[in-house]
Amino acid sequence: MGSALRTIRENRAAYVAINVVYYGLVVLAMIFVAAQPEIQKSLGNAVAQGFTSGPLSMVGEAYTSGDVMLAATITLAVNFFLGTLLYISLPSLIIPFAGLPMGVVRAVLWGLLLSPASPDLRLAMIPHSLTLLLEGQAYIVAIFASFVLWKTAFSRSAGDNFTQRYGAGFRRFLRLHLLVVILLVVAAVYEALEVIFIVPLLV
Repeated sequence: MGSALRTIRENRAAYVAINVVYYGLVVLAMIFVAAQPEIQKSLGNAVAQGFTSGPLSMVGEAYTSGDVMLAATITLAVNFFLGTLLYISLPSLIIPFAGLPMGVVRAVLWGLLLSPASPDLRLAMIPHSLTLLLEGQAYIVAIFASFVLWKTAFSRSAGDNFTQRYGAGFRRFLRLHLLVVILLVVAAVYEALEVIFIVPLLV
């Protein structure tokens, strides 16, 4: 944990820039879709269908059951293995800086899907905004980890050859993912509590 925070401090400008771009794109996409509500409606229907049928239906079932621990555990598993590893982290091990464009796509989709411009989401997005901040921060750290990996790999000061430099970057990459897991755990527990207990009172 300490080494992950030290890596963030050593690359503060890049970390801040990724935060600004990620959250900025979410907000811009929210503003854009306010004038194109059919886009949000279409995306919302697709996501709803995904959570009622197919592999992700277990997520919807967990929340419907009202079991907070089950919902949080399944949410954590989906967000870590699918949302982080498969979507951001694993491609970044092979393709230099792949996490950056993948993060752009994620941020834009979030904004289009979760804009409070929709009357159906307006009240629910008040408590859910904290979920966006927490979960979004986890993805930002994963994106940042992909940046640090390849910055180190391409830096002459990190080792004598590319293999050594990549190895040093990979170790930083792994340490940053410990922080990703912590953030996702907190986000999953809060989201489960929010969706099961808070949102029903607002919609």
